[in-house]
Amino acid sequence: MSNRLARSQSLYLRKHAENPIDWYPWGDEALDRARSENKPIFLSIGYSSCHWCTVMEHEAFSDTVIADYMNEQFVAIKVDREERPDLDSIYIQAVQIMGESGGWPLNLFLAPDDLVPFYGGTYFPIEPRYGRPGFLRVMQSIREIYHDRQQDIKEYKNQIVRNLHQVNKLIPVPIVSDQALAEGTIKCAEVVTNRDYGTCFPMIPYANFLLMASRFENEQTSTTVFKNKAQQRGLDLALGGIFDHVAGGWHRYTVDQTWTVPHFEKMLYDNGLIMEYLANVWMSGLQEPAIARACEATATWLQREMLAEEGCFYASQDADSEGKEGKFWVWSYSELKKIFSATDLEMLAQEFTISVNGNFEEHNVLQRKQGGELSPEIETCLTQLFQRRYGEYSRATDAFPVARSQTDIREIDWEGRVPPVTDTKAITAWNALMISGLATAYRAFLKPIYKQLAVNAAKFILENQWIEGRLQRINYEGQASVVAQSEDYALLIKALLDLHQAIPEQADFYLQQAIAVQSEFDRDFWDVMSGGYFNTTSESSQHLLLRERNYRDNATPSPNGIAIANLVRLASLTEKLEYLDRAELGLKRFGHVITNNPVTCPSLLVAFDWFRNHTLVRTKPDYYAELNQQYLPSAMLRVDQHLSQNSSNSDAIAIVCQGFACLAPATSREMCNQQLHQSMNRVYK
Repeated sequence: MSNRLARSQSLYLRKHAENPIDWYPWGDEALDRARSENKPIFLSIGYSSCHWCTVMEHEAFSDTVIADYMNEQFVAIKVDREERPDLDSIYIQAVQIMGESGGWPLNLFLAPDDLVPFYGGTYFPIEPRYGRPGFLRVMQSIREIYHDRQQDIKEYKNQIVRNLHQVNKLIPVPIVSDQALAEGTIKCAEVVTNRDYGTCFPMIPYANFLLMASRFENEQTSTTVFKNKAQQRGLDLALGGIFDHVAGGWHRYTVDQTWTVPHFEKMLYDNGLIMEYLANVWMSGLQEPAIARACEATATWLQREMLAEEGCFYASQDADSEGKEGKFWVWSYSELKKIFSATDLEMLAQEFTISVNGNFEEHNVLQRKQGGELSPEIETCLTQLFQRRYGEYSRATDAFPVARSQTDIREIDWEGRVPPVTDTKAITAWNALMISGLATAYRAFLKPIYKQLAVNAAKFILENQWIEGRLQRINYEGQASVVAQSEDYALLIKALLDLHQAIPEQADFYLQQAIAVQSEFDRDFWDVMSGGYFNTTSESSQHLLLRERNYRDNATPSPNGIAIANLVRLASLTEKLEYLDRAELGLKRFGHVITNNPVTCPSLLVAFDWFRNHTLVRTKPDYYAELNQQYLPSAMLRVDQHLSQNSSNSDAIAIVCQGFACLAPATSREMCNQQLHQSMNRVYK
């Protein structure tokens, strides 16, 4: 018999609909019951493509003994973190305060009266293993503690709340020192090159700031250490096993230090961020063919597996297929021997990591051994692997049947391998990241498909994601749902500004859309008392332990870092000082963390760089295209149709404005480049 989650639109929640646990979605019904019956709340947070979430669903949450005890002693609530990142952010901080590592599934026990957690962790097995206690014993201990040690719980909860507020306390500064950029660059370089944890995440917010700030090296050191590190991250992503060399798209991270074996789920946000980063790396001077190939293959993956008919992009693909992690993507040596002749297999093994024993559970994850162009013969071999995976007659951009659930998996007759489940909800923030990635890739490579995909996705959001004047975060099969949070607004505005730069013929349209969304964002999220953007509106903050202003970067950039950079970019384009004033107030509000803990906030460092070095280039249409293929990390371009018509500037090809003061009209490319260099580096002058 199905539980309440069967009625949910969330794929993650529906995956638990057949559990014997009496699950509730987050809301008044569950919270009221917990309070009226004085039962602690078991809160479990995860997402559909999470491997260990799937494991726990199959194990503990499907066990009838555990379910009977849970249903009797607790009120169980399931939350999709992709719907409610605000809840997830607060409760993962609480678990970290408890001394546990954060991750998913995130499982906590809350007091029903104030929703403060008093115990938490991540994956709990049924039986004790991996150094973790068995889940039933955990629940039994929690019940005893809750009923017998109320005073201890009260004191512990007070400590958790104090620490939460302390962690989120923002100490404003009168001015942010320019030295923060130099010190932040060193810290971000350490993150990008750190392999102490045995895993490799893309860490794009850190790599992005490192690439952006590497232009200062000539001013400081006469070396290119930082730029080399930033470009190496691009090579790791284009050549490593984290990339699907057969069919495109990046997996979430690798479980080793050599970028070889991935954790196989594919997330839209990673792919958008990496696409933008690699395009910027290309424009910065590293025109490695593997980078262009990776971006092109990812665009075909988007079209084939992640694109809704309406133009928006799906959220993610699972790591598991047929109950086994990675099965859809890896190759046994015996299978490769059946597909290829001995000569072709040897040729393929010279280019990719292939061995008899494999590198992942006796299978092979393909990782390139060197860069450069792949030969036509190698591309033919990869096409054979593609057809073995997807079906003999499949082509790279053919729409692949979407498996929205395990029921679909069972009912669809697959020509090739059985694919993983795809979470087909469209998330505004993640779509915006992909739009930015595609817009930047269009600037770098001038492939029309990048522009088309970006424009169509933006059109979908602008036309479908508002209800009663409020942006919505999620779209389920054409239905807008869940009020948007700050990251949705910030990343959408950024995407619109990126489209403004990439498509000058539609620049006015995208600028006006960005201004309109910014106005709504300012109205509902800006902290008028002290600056910065809250994660949620005041109406959406009910039941939250605090109203957070997120400044920390992780796999995705922080909303406030992106938002403040947007304000500076808007100020450059509109010459409206109120945008710049708001950006300055926000930077001062986060000034203490920027100065004293820059490793937590590379996106705020990016915003500060924009604030100190923002540059506007007004240029002729024909020269715009040339400039737009350059990596100009703190500059905005604007077509000036009247430049050649002004007799006093008849020889000018561009006017470079540093801040709101314009330099002498540039009459040559050399002069324009020199002025751009001067303006974007003026913080060090």
